[in-house]
Amino acid sequence: MHTFTTNWKRRTIQITLASVLSLGSILSFGTSIYAQGGEASKSASNTTIQLKDTTSAAQMEQWKKWMKTYAYSLDTIQPAVMKDGKFAKGSFTDLDMLKPLLMDKRIVYLGESSHGAAEFNTAKSRLIQFLHEELGFNVVAFETPMGNAATGYGNVKSKTPEQMMKSSVFPQWWAQETLPLFQYLKDTQATDKPLQLTGVDMQSMGAFLSGDWMGDEELAKRYIEMDKKLGSWLGSEDLAAYQQTKPELLKVYKDVKSKVSTREKQLIQQYPDNPHIVALVNRTLDDRIRVVETYLEMNINANIAVKNADYAPMLKAFEWRDQAMADNLLWLATEVYPTEKMIVWGHNSHISKAQSKIEQSFLPVKAMGERMHETLFGPYSYSLGLYMGSGQTADNTGNPIDVAALQPNSIEAVIKSANRPYTFVDMRHQLMVPGNSWMTQKRTGYYWGMYPETFVPRDQYDGILYIDKVKPSNYIE
Repeated sequence: MHTFTTNWKRRTIQITLASVLSLGSILSFGTSIYAQGGEASKSASNTTIQLKDTTSAAQMEQWKKWMKTYAYSLDTIQPAVMKDGKFAKGSFTDLDMLKPLLMDKRIVYLGESSHGAAEFNTAKSRLIQFLHEELGFNVVAFETPMGNAATGYGNVKSKTPEQMMKSSVFPQWWAQETLPLFQYLKDTQATDKPLQLTGVDMQSMGAFLSGDWMGDEELAKRYIEMDKKLGSWLGSEDLAAYQQTKPELLKVYKDVKSKVSTREKQLIQQYPDNPHIVALVNRTLDDRIRVVETYLEMNINANIAVKNADYAPMLKAFEWRDQAMADNLLWLATEVYPTEKMIVWGHNSHISKAQSKIEQSFLPVKAMGERMHETLFGPYSYSLGLYMGSGQTADNTGNPIDVAALQPNSIEAVIKSANRPYTFVDMRHQLMVPGNSWMTQKRTGYYWGMYPETFVPRDQYDGILYIDKVKPSNYIE
């Protein structure tokens, strides 16, 4: 397997290059945009100065008073512990305010401004418990490869929670704080309402299929070898070499797909715990073919262009990915889980409702959440952005990052004025008054806790969960 070695928390580990390039490079890519001052990003300093100058002290006092009166405080973000298959009475009482907001929704999006904040993993795991237990949301869809999630969940009963986590989701979430979610997912399989796991991403996290079910040892060997190497092309600048390999890649995936129709029984036996395994494997293989035909070549051309400070091709590649994730999510919601309520776990930039309208954005593209908001599911969805106020988070290779000092009138600073460790604000259902006018004004919010972006909060999210202090995720090698 092509791997990237890095020092993570003073321990040397290996991460698939595909994971690092597909997710971890966003920070360095964004930093380059800021440094170059290119078309993809406007000046951060100009915007924050303008916001500071146009907000009066009296207005800020109105906002603080409103926050202290109307914002909700969570008692805890720690996941509840089941005993004898049940939660203790009152385990989620502090989340009761979410019931009238979410009870009629088909999709709830749980965002995060950083993939590396321990408290985000903890809080979202508890929210998923609540949504499943109290409101009947039976499917959680991660920003992770659909195929890996499908086959990981396909053996949920025989895997440990840690094994399932590592086989199903990107390494950014291989953390002690995420384990309770996978323990809960496993525990629910013995109930009459099991929580199901799926993914929306079309990217690769290594071979997602075992070759045993194929009944063709040579094909299985070729497939595993090719699928492991697929992600290495994301960071390549050798277009000629890729074009030479491309026909072989296409043939392997088409050959494997042809096996599915003739060996469905064996595939089901290989992954007995996922009732939708055949449909999900077929969809993933279709995505693999599209990635080989279009996406990888797009990335290689983008890598070449970035060397000349041309970021437009890279943004097109990011947008292609989000279009693919939106297509997958729409397919999951209509074809695979047509009667189920779904939870989507992903970065704020993927789940926000109008990503393309964010100013000085790292990803000024039409992302998954925006595309989904334009479908029939828009009115029946709720987008929850997660933001932090202080402490440290981590980048996608596990390196700690200091959360930047908050601008006085930023979104985080406004919500922080409630003076609570965990604060939830609903924006979707508010009658506009002077005390909450910040929701409909351009404000600064921090991408990854480091870089200011400018947007109208209510345009991007239906609600915000603010966590005052965070620390880096406690990663599991």
